[in-house]
Amino acid sequence: MIITTKIQPEVLSLEPKTEILIDFEWFETNKRIQHKTARDGKSFRMKFLNENPNLAQGEILSQEEDKNYVVNILPCDCLVIVPKNNFETASICYEIGNKHLPLFYEDEALLVPFEKPLFRQLSAMGFEVHEQKRVLLTPLRTSVAPHGESGTLFSKIMNLTQK
Repeated sequence: MIITTKIQPEVLSLEPKTEILIDFEWFETNKRIQHKTARDGKSFRMKFLNENPNLAQGEILSQEEDKNYVVNILPCDCLVIVPKNNFETASICYEIGNKHLPLFYEDEALLVPFEKPLFRQLSAMGFEVHEQKRVLLTPLRTSVAPHGESGTLFSKIMNLTQK
């Protein structure tokens, strides 16, 4: 089956259906083209050409008569850091940002996909860092996008200063 757009909420059937999970790694939730197999063996090809899918846990990708095919984000090894104050939060975010790593936030904790050098660095700096298996669901969004993307507040400010 080919999926080219996500199902809009107003199109969803309200009848109870069996949920069939389609497993995704955290980094696959933003991929525009991919092939996946649901847990019942059904194969899916996904092509989101005009949009970034930003797939979320529990989101319905496809419906059949008695089945909903749903996004399931798998747990992965992560660094879990619980900052004690705003200064620690800023320092940790600065170090992670310098490495251009994705950052997630959940229950007062900062989560980063596991990376041994970062674990050592943050531990050496005196931060309390733990390694755990977690599902990375809530990315920390900023107004600054990766280099090359336009339309962000940062890029608009930079354009004004270059004129």
